[in-house]
Amino acid sequence: MNSKDYYKNGQIIKTIEHDVLTYYFIDGTIKAQGSYINEMMEGKWVFYKKEGSLWQIAHFLHNQKHGEWTRYHSDGSIEYHEFFDQGKIHKQKKNN
Repeated sequence: MNSKDYYKNGQIIKTIEHDVLTYYFIDGTIKAQGSYINEMMEGKWVFYKKEGSLWQIAHFLHNQKHGEWTRYHSDGSIEYHEFFDQGKIHKQKKNN
């Protein structure tokens, strides 16, 4: 790894272990995590807000949005659902 793989404070930005890519915030908490196969995002990915709460659950196929994407409010309620087919939005349902 080189200096571009670390924040200025020395915290690692990302790791890859057993086909799972994990991104970290500068404080070391997990920012995003999911399958990473043949240098592409694949399958289910989970994204977190800086304070640690769940932000989004997403799905990829060959590095493109594919399948259900759900975004959450800070209180854990669903903000919206989106459905993608090979990178193109198929349908969206917003929750208020």
